[in-house]
Amino acid sequence: MATSQQTENSLQDYLDRGLRGMWYPVLASWEVNANPVGITRLEQQIVLWRDAEGQIKALEDRCPHRGARLSMGWNLGDRIACWYHGVEVDGSGEVKDVPAVDRCPLVGQKCLKSYPAKEAHGAVFLYFGVLPDEEPSELTFPTELADGETHSNFLCTASWNCNYQYAIENVMDPMHGSYLHSSSHSMAEGQRQADMVLEPTDSGFIFKKSDQSGVNFDWVEFGNTGTFWLRLSIPYKARFGPGGHFWIVGMVVPEDKDHCRVFFWRVRKVKDWQRDLWRFMYRNRLEQLHWDVLEQDRIVLENMAPNAREHEYLYQHDVGLSRLRRMMQKQGQKHLSQLQEHDAAVKEKM
Repeated sequence: MATSQQTENSLQDYLDRGLRGMWYPVLASWEVNANPVGITRLEQQIVLWRDAEGQIKALEDRCPHRGARLSMGWNLGDRIACWYHGVEVDGSGEVKDVPAVDRCPLVGQKCLKSYPAKEAHGAVFLYFGVLPDEEPSELTFPTELADGETHSNFLCTASWNCNYQYAIENVMDPMHGSYLHSSSHSMAEGQRQADMVLEPTDSGFIFKKSDQSGVNFDWVEFGNTGTFWLRLSIPYKARFGPGGHFWIVGMVVPEDKDHCRVFFWRVRKVKDWQRDLWRFMYRNRLEQLHWDVLEQDRIVLENMAPNAREHEYLYQHDVGLSRLRRMMQKQGQKHLSQLQEHDAAVKEKM
């Protein structure tokens, strides 16, 4: 029988590799063109390509013949061909042709795992199920992304050399804005002390400063609507263009235990000529300022002390972070139980 410490270690190991049962953004849409693209997400090596209609296909990046990388092969539209021996596999993972052999028994077999794929808001999303052949959950987005008529956004994405949980928790921590980003054009004002409160929502919760609003990075919302997202707004002065508050919607996908990919949509509520003005100002005046802020986050997180989580002393400002961890742990425990039940059922059939 497993001890409580072993169970705890197993749960944390599962969370470190990447919580499943949800959609993750894996690449910006512009990164997938005619040639196959190989990536690692949730420690799984995946190949993506576009078929003749431009739809995204995603498979495990392994030829069923000898294990060569399909991402090194050719895009044939509805299928991908291995560079090594020409074996052709379609988007469902079924081998369609082995040109070197007549009547090869591989043809017609589903040999590779495929991933449900969607494109939305300039990003490619893949579904990572807990169990094999799991039906993907519904995927919805916060208003600032979903309402493209009255909101305009820019997606920025970058790879960070840290575990994805650190990147999520960084956004879940409004107080760091008053210190780490104190020289920012948008986060230099406001109190450097605050009492924090947590408010539940239909999809998650809001963590905010109780005695300051509309001044700095004063609140953050966590939501789970088929994917984990974090939303916040920062007040903008009129000289930074139309649209009121500057919104950020963030998501993070694990690559492996020590690397992740962050996705941040920068949003203003604008339309018509104001949209054109905002987009011009962003590209010419604001984008580099925002990258500078993001770079500060990256530097801190990539240089955390070894095993930092094991030596923390959390206080009241970390209530939101603690709530998020408990939610992820609860979901992870559920997934591990599902996997154990699945494995037991498979053994019974053998």
